[in-house]
Amino acid sequence: MLDFVPIWTAILGVGVFLYVLLDGFDLGVGILYGFTVNRVWRNLIMNSIAPIWDGNETWLVLGGVGLFAAFPLAFAIIMPAVYFPLLGMLLALAFRGVAFEFRYRDSPHRTFWDYAFSIGSALATFAQGVVLGAFIQGFEVSGRNFAGGSLDCFTPFSIWTGISLMFGYALLGAGWLILKTQGELQEWVRRLGRWCFAGVLLAIIVVSALTPVLELDIAFRWFSWPNILYLSPIPILTLFVAIWEWRSLNSRSEIGPFAWAIVLFLLCYIGIAVSVWPMIVPYKFTLWEAAASSNTQAFMLIGALFLIPVILMYTGWSYWVFRGKVRADIGYH
Repeated sequence: MLDFVPIWTAILGVGVFLYVLLDGFDLGVGILYGFTVNRVWRNLIMNSIAPIWDGNETWLVLGGVGLFAAFPLAFAIIMPAVYFPLLGMLLALAFRGVAFEFRYRDSPHRTFWDYAFSIGSALATFAQGVVLGAFIQGFEVSGRNFAGGSLDCFTPFSIWTGISLMFGYALLGAGWLILKTQGELQEWVRRLGRWCFAGVLLAIIVVSALTPVLELDIAFRWFSWPNILYLSPIPILTLFVAIWEWRSLNSRSEIGPFAWAIVLFLLCYIGIAVSVWPMIVPYKFTLWEAAASSNTQAFMLIGALFLIPVILMYTGWSYWVFRGKVRADIGYH
């Protein structure tokens, strides 16, 4: 019988990365938004993501539904293990969406909604980082059930990854704003982007140093021979990309900061995938052990093959229609 696990692994892997990339930069814009005191700049920043921010969250839904349908055992273990950060993330995203709309329709309280938008963005990002840290650390499992406590996901490591992701999304957001703005606002974003990059660089170093200590299998994966030779291009490329990101933030390049930040995220994403492969419930169940039946995966795949191209087309079209610089005389209505 045809093995659908690699196909669904690719779908979920690409879907999660697209969510991290697309919703990541607009969450990062929201984080940076809280540091802006100029009303004109705030309007421009908001206008830069107004047409596309809600569509970016489509990939979050796809990832959740795909995990539930294709890997139900993983869904049953991971969801209760990270229940509270996931709940916090969803509440923050909802609050952020409400703040986005009310900012334009409740002018007397616009300052409140401005800060609500920024805080919601920051809390949603932090919660996602906690989930990532908990996933890397692994979960306490008994049989085929989560056996830990609801607050086990909150550890010094997961809290650090939460803070790290805030710097990472803010770097993506800075790259997006450099691409979409000009003049004094663009220069202000470049300065913030350099601070965000410093935070990202520190985060990569700390997480890379701690992860092999937390799990010996990861240390063996990266540092045993000949794995260290085969996998060495990942950290080497990460170093070179980090250098180019820094140079682009200090030059007049407009597309460079965003493009190199994307590549930096991609390399970190690949590094995490290499560390946990082929586990989907680290370090208990592989992708094949947690997978649904082949008939179920085949049935779901039919719908996915129709849905995913549609999502890609309307996402690409929205970015094409609203390409170019944002201007003060074009608003969100």
